[in-house]
Amino acid sequence: MPADERVLVIPAERLRAAGDFHGFRPADDAFRAALLDPVGFEFRPRSEVETDPTFLQLIPYVVLTWRGDVFHYFRGAAGTETRLRSLRSVGIGGHISEDDAAGDDAYRSGMMRELSEEVAIGCGWAETFLGFIHDPRTPVGRVHLGVVHRFELEAPAVRPLEAAIADPGFAPVAELTAQAAEFETWSQFVLAELARW
Repeated sequence: MPADERVLVIPAERLRAAGDFHGFRPADDAFRAALLDPVGFEFRPRSEVETDPTFLQLIPYVVLTWRGDVFHYFRGAAGTETRLRSLRSVGIGGHISEDDAAGDDAYRSGMMRELSEEVAIGCGWAETFLGFIHDPRTPVGRVHLGVVHRFELEAPAVRPLEAAIADPGFAPVAELTAQAAEFETWSQFVLAELARW
């Protein structure tokens, strides 16, 4: 990706006004609208906002599930986010680019583009919006806001398309939760939420 790529952000003030939080937050309609109203979207150079906590980069974080099992993988050395390499993850997604704004819904277009670039899903699915992730304790989390979607698959038919997705598979939530220390913090938050279901 180009160093001057312009990515989708919202002012961090919008999160503070809606109700700042740490960890995972299930989203009611009002909270979701406050953060995902396209009227407040901006595209800014990624090189600037990666270290500027006055903006939050919106990151779709798609969790793939099948009959209670969760898709998981290791972030390989080919991943663009060096701060997350070698950690395990249950999320698929990435930045929304200004190029995604060509359609009616830049956020959704970007989410589906990221998904199709990272994995091939060989079956149908049902989508559920789960909520948001925010972790201002870490350098990565301070400048990103995760938007969590769950895709319940009709079959465990997922094939990685990028070298950054290493050793993929499906496993029960309880098994992954028991290994939570191996996962990036966003995945830890999601696994804890899924374990409550």
